[in-house]
Amino acid sequence: MRLLGKRALVTGGASGIGRAVVERFVAEGAAVALADLDGETARAVAHALRTRGARVVAIVGDVSRLEDAERMVAEAVAFLGGLDILINNAGIETIGSVTTARDDEWEWQIAVNLNGVYRMSRFAIPEIIRAGGGAIVNVASVGGLVAVREFSAYGASKAAVIQLTRSMAADYAEHGIRVNCICPGPVDTPLLERACRRVPGGRSPEEVRQMYANLTLLKRIARPEEIAACIAFLASDDASYVTGAVLVADGGFTAQ
Repeated sequence: MRLLGKRALVTGGASGIGRAVVERFVAEGAAVALADLDGETARAVAHALRTRGARVVAIVGDVSRLEDAERMVAEAVAFLGGLDILINNAGIETIGSVTTARDDEWEWQIAVNLNGVYRMSRFAIPEIIRAGGGAIVNVASVGGLVAVREFSAYGASKAAVIQLTRSMAADYAEHGIRVNCICPGPVDTPLLERACRRVPGGRSPEEVRQMYANLTLLKRIARPEEIAACIAFLASDDASYVTGAVLVADGGFTAQ
């Protein structure tokens, strides 16, 4: 119960890593606002958790839209009574190099993965300051640390999130806010499934999944719960002396 009494806002919380984070946080004692573009799934997840006694609300919106970001933070604060933790998890992936990706795909990738972190943080940070400090965890990717072919926009957006994390840590340490990011490797999520189906080369999704697994030292794809455990650590007081850090949870993908 490391998060007992904490109030958290999790973006992209309806599926994948985000859903695992929501479930881990409520198990650790937190009250959670689950924000997602998929309102139907978000409400179903929140309802299921409430039937188990959790204090959870679903909020629908697009992190890339300034007005949505402002509204989602406001709704979270109204429900929770304040805000201690922000998890910037919402993200998308597009396939292509700088010469093959469409311009609108590039813009969309940056709008969600990078601008979404900036916009949610812009409105959440004043609330966390009012609460007396807290923690922000940004979900980046090993794709922001190493090059992956045909993922130029995705890699650029995640590399920018890593640097934005460090800048935010420097800017808000004096307010008692720790800001860290996590770089997962391949994780068994809907996002990975979509990426596997779109990788060029004629390989089946199963072959692509096995390729990603083989690129790790542990020879497997992570479970969302494993990444959620790392995020829970960074958000908790167990990480009270950790800020501006990049936690790599990739099964050894980048160690080779």
